[in-house]
Amino acid sequence: MSTIRHFLEIDDLDRNELTAVLDLAEGDADPVLAGQGMALLFEKPSARTRNSMELAVVQLGGHPVTLRGEEVGIDTRETAEDVARTLGCYHAAIGARVFDHRVLERLAAASPVPVVNLLSDLAHPMQALADLLTLRQHGGLEGRTVAWVGDGNNVCRSLALGAALSGVAVRVCTPQGYALAPADVARVRELGGAISEHTDPREAVAGADAVYTDVWTSMGQEDEQARRLRAFAGFTVTEALLAQAAPGAVFLHCLPAHRGEEVEAAVVDGPRSLVWPQAANRMHAARGLLAWLLGGRS
Repeated sequence: MSTIRHFLEIDDLDRNELTAVLDLAEGDADPVLAGQGMALLFEKPSARTRNSMELAVVQLGGHPVTLRGEEVGIDTRETAEDVARTLGCYHAAIGARVFDHRVLERLAAASPVPVVNLLSDLAHPMQALADLLTLRQHGGLEGRTVAWVGDGNNVCRSLALGAALSGVAVRVCTPQGYALAPADVARVRELGGAISEHTDPREAVAGADAVYTDVWTSMGQEDEQARRLRAFAGFTVTEALLAQAAPGAVFLHCLPAHRGEEVEAAVVDGPRSLVWPQAANRMHAARGLLAWLLGGRS
């Protein structure tokens, strides 16, 4: 019997395993969830995560059971550990979208089945899988350069780690005070990744193969919005900024997009934008990961 593998951050996979997951995402996976369920626990709501995960489970022959945070009550009705043990009685895997990454770690430590991070304050590895899959489908991965313009948040962190495993160089451009944590930059380099840090968007974007941004104020940070709008002034991805990238460069965004804030409408809705293939790849990447976790790995 295979050892239980959890997926809490993208570097829980090594380079070869990541390639195997992306390969499975592009193929017709075996019905490894036939006759089984997957619990999908949402402390934070999400349109893309719920739809992509539920359909991925169905495509693998399984039955998704989506649970709202208040239905479960982690650490109010019962502990995270008891939630994991209970859900593990019924399901082949547990996915959780949580506020605090430590809750995921506690779920995984107690769970008898694989636990998948559907988003936490620290990481968004399912998004990174979709990002890498999108880049691979539109020009390949090895030797490419992605410029991240905006907040050094959980999406940025997972992207940088995944890029390190894929031969993609990352330039992270943030305002002062919003950079990636030094430990995250060190981890990217430990994995052999090429990463540079910037505060000038034009410098970061110059010659890049892809330009990526995210909202400046994420869910749960609403009380910081006014301060963030001031701090991120000048970091909007405009047509003029995108023109500094390499010829044929593409635009990425994990969505939802706030047109007129982090990106101009002409960019996110323009011919270089891959945001809709990227969104579709959330489902394909999820299918690939689950196929690998539950039956496709050696």
